[in-house]
Amino acid sequence: MKLRGRKLRAKLKNPLKNRMFEAKAIVLNEAGIHCRPSAILVKEGSSYPGDILVLSKSGTCTLSSVLELIMLGLEPGAEVIIQVTGPEEETFCKKLVNLFETHFDFPVQEKPSCQD
Repeated sequence: MKLRGRKLRAKLKNPLKNRMFEAKAIVLNEAGIHCRPSAILVKEGSSYPGDILVLSKSGTCTLSSVLELIMLGLEPGAEVIIQVTGPEEETFCKKLVNLFETHFDFPVQEKPSCQD
């Protein structure tokens, strides 16, 4: 069952947790958020005991699935809003912002020339 928008937010609401930290991030990776960055973000997100929502113009995901994050189609310059609810949400949210704004792709390196 796939949840989107309001239904997803309603499912994640916990009346005992009334705090939430929200921050904006801009995707800076040259190739956007593709497989490698998605895997790193989801791995980090799955280690957090609270709730995480990533909102963009193209949709919403919870950082529980690499495919869901890739399906957002986050190109370079895309803006995302990250909402974190749970223990130390501000610290964790800032960590996710840093990951979304990381340059994961390294510049192409020239091969060393063979010297005879």
